[in-house]
Amino acid sequence: MKKKIPVILDTDIGTDIDDTWALAMMLKCPELDVKLIVSDTGDTLYRARIIARLLEVVGRTDIPVGIGMPSSSPRLSGNNQAEWVKDYDIKKFPGTVHQDGVKAIIDTIMNAEEPVTLICIGPVPNIGAALDREPQIAHKARFVGMHGSIRKGHNGVAKVEAEYNVVCHVPACQKVFQAPWDMTITPLDTCGIVRLVGPKYQAIRACKDPLIRAVIENYRLWSIALKHPDFETKSSILFDTVAIYLAFSEQFLVMEKLGIRVTDDGFTVIDDQAKKINCAMDWKNLSAFEDFLVNRLVF
Repeated sequence: MKKKIPVILDTDIGTDIDDTWALAMMLKCPELDVKLIVSDTGDTLYRARIIARLLEVVGRTDIPVGIGMPSSSPRLSGNNQAEWVKDYDIKKFPGTVHQDGVKAIIDTIMNAEEPVTLICIGPVPNIGAALDREPQIAHKARFVGMHGSIRKGHNGVAKVEAEYNVVCHVPACQKVFQAPWDMTITPLDTCGIVRLVGPKYQAIRACKDPLIRAVIENYRLWSIALKHPDFETKSSILFDTVAIYLAFSEQFLVMEKLGIRVTDDGFTVIDDQAKKINCAMDWKNLSAFEDFLVNRLVF
């Protein structure tokens, strides 16, 4: 096997359930060496509690947890997995918890012996703040994110939109998209159609692995909180799993180098004068990716 890729995950886990699926996928990818997981956006202590409990479930308390900057936005959704951590005390987490998650991101990148891949699957106020505090992180890290809507929106519709992870904190996202690091994104064009159905979903539901049982329990609670009708038959859209995949492979995707500019109202538009970004714009084989995802989660 090739040398493992050192990664940091920055996540707004606890709002949409796809972050929980993505975190589980990341922990089951032998290609990745997870150095740090940091909560981002909104109630970051609540989000860090979910991260910490999941790490305890899987026996990976060697991975440090960072509590990101709490932030507000009129677009923020609720704490939809709060029931799962209502009695969880992060002070009893047997591993390391960094109270200043932004500093932990900076220190992990700057002290690394090789470039770190920063996987961001939520809005990026932490990363904007990290760039302000230490601009040199952009020269020592690679950015991989689930951000934007370039030619298509949710569910493959031919209408772009101001995607949540961008529009929730536009100034921070503009800063991230302009920083001089190598940058790869999966916009809604590709990640907005990923969903497990039929035997693929039922294979996940039947899995006895403690981590996957925790994912399904969180999905059940999330479905109840949002009155989501699909829990018995299919997953929700698993946007963030594509960003995890892009941290180590592009095999199933069609990639394009595009100049991308983040507008003040949160759209990601093609602009030849803007920084060139590696964008996953279509699927070579979506079904093969779904099979890959199931195999990683179940085995």
